[in-house]
Order: sequence, then structure tokens, then C-alpha cells
Amino acid sequence: MTEPQSGAEQPPTYGTEQPPAFGAEQPPAFGADQPPAFGAEQPPAFGADQPLPPPVDPYGAPPANYGPPPTYGQAPGYGGPPPGYGPPPPSYGMPPQYAGNPYPQPGAPFGVDAYGRPLSDKSKLTAGLLQLFVGGFGVGRFYLGYTNIGVAQLIVTLVTCGIGSIWGLIDAIMILTNKVPDSDGRTLRE
Repeated sequence: MTEPQSGAEQPPTYGTEQPPAFGAEQPPAFGADQPPAFGAEQPPAFGADQPLPPPVDPYGAPPANYGPPPTYGQAPGYGGPPPGYGPPPPSYGMPPQYAGNPYPQPGAPFGVDAYGRPLSDKSKLTAGLLQLFVGGFGVGRFYLGYTNIGVAQLIVTLVTCGIGSIWGLIDAIMILTNKVPDSDGRTLRE
């Protein structure tokens, strides 16, 4: 076995290094070679000793002899009608019997649907929402003119302690899908 020579290199021993003593010079921290943080004093940039030029208006300044903007009325010489013509005649409008519906039909005061069936004065959305929210009491059917069905829904809901209100929910779906006409057999309006 040979003894290590005094000048020979020794293998490193890990975990035996001691931290430097307090106050001793320490190696630079990670990132010390990074630029200073934003807002810290920095050296002047290239050309900072020269003043900036004044801002330039991208549209340019108006010429010195530029007057006020033109008015937006009638151009001179382009006034009313040529001489010799009077004012235009009054508009005639529609006759009073055609004011609400351009194609009135007897027996269909609210018009007809795409298939020619007369429309009701009742709204499908109103009847459906009434039946959906208070259908257990038959309010949607009362609105459509079905008094007997409305009373039957009310009695079924009261006798079954509210379970019969499912009938009102199903009825609301049927009304909103346009399966139920009003009491006169006319299609409900949209």
C-alpha cells in the first residue's frame, strides 16, 4: 500500500465545506449579472442627451387661409321644385276598413294562418304560460274558453292534494306546441 504524497491531489470530500464567516466576502448571488430592476437607476440610453422633436400631427395643420367649415344645408341653386310646379299632392293612405288587416276575411277578424284557418283573438304564449304556472287551477283553460275543463282541472288538483297539477303541466306543453285551439276551434295566435 502506498502512502499518499503530500503534493498529490486528494479526492474531494463532499459535505465538509464550511460556509464563509460572517462579514467575509461572498460569491455573487444568482442573477447578479442581470440588468437592474425596472425603476432603478440606469445609465442614460443612447442619444438621451438630445431633446426629442415635437410630436407630428399625422393629418397636418390646416392652411392659414382655411375658412370655417361649410354648412350642411341646401346647396345654393338647388332649392325646391322648379318654377311652375306646386307642392306635391297629399298622400292618400289606406281606407279605414283596411287599416288593421290588409286582407280582411269574413269570420277571421285576426287573419288566417299559413293553411287558411282563421286565427283566434287569444295568444298561444299567454295561454301556455298561464297553464304552465297556474295550470293546476285550470287558468289556461279558462282563458281559452274551456270552462268545463278548467273546473275539472281545479277539482282534480284539490282532491289529489296537488298531484293532479301534472295535468296542467301536460296541458301547457300541448298548448305551446299548438295542439289546442280556442273554444271556437280557431288556431291560437303566435
